[in-house]
Amino acid sequence: MAKGGFQGYGAGANMNNLLKQAQKIQQQMEEAKKDIENKEFEATVGGGVVTAVVKGSKQLVDIKIKPEVVDQDDIETLQDLIITAVNEAIKKAEDEAQGQMSKLTGGVNIPGMF
Repeated sequence: MAKGGFQGYGAGANMNNLLKQAQKIQQQMEEAKKDIENKEFEATVGGGVVTAVVKGSKQLVDIKIKPEVVDQDDIETLQDLIITAVNEAIKKAEDEAQGQMSKLTGGVNIPGMF
């Protein structure tokens, strides 16, 4: 037998532990992803005249517009407010997803998770 015996055995046990740990993190990430996809994120703009609600899956689920902001002569402003509210709500969802993944991965960025 070569000098040193079964040196590789300890490395194999460590590899198994590492794989188990990776599987656990992957499962936690999948659970966090599902939770975030079902969570709703709200953004209000224009001093409260337009509110958008999106799911973490980035699906728009609600839009509220106060009647006083509707001006037939200035539809562009309303359109801009809607776009801003929706984009802001989506950004909140993305930020939440990034924060959750960062907690699970210790700050290591894993492409394609969100």
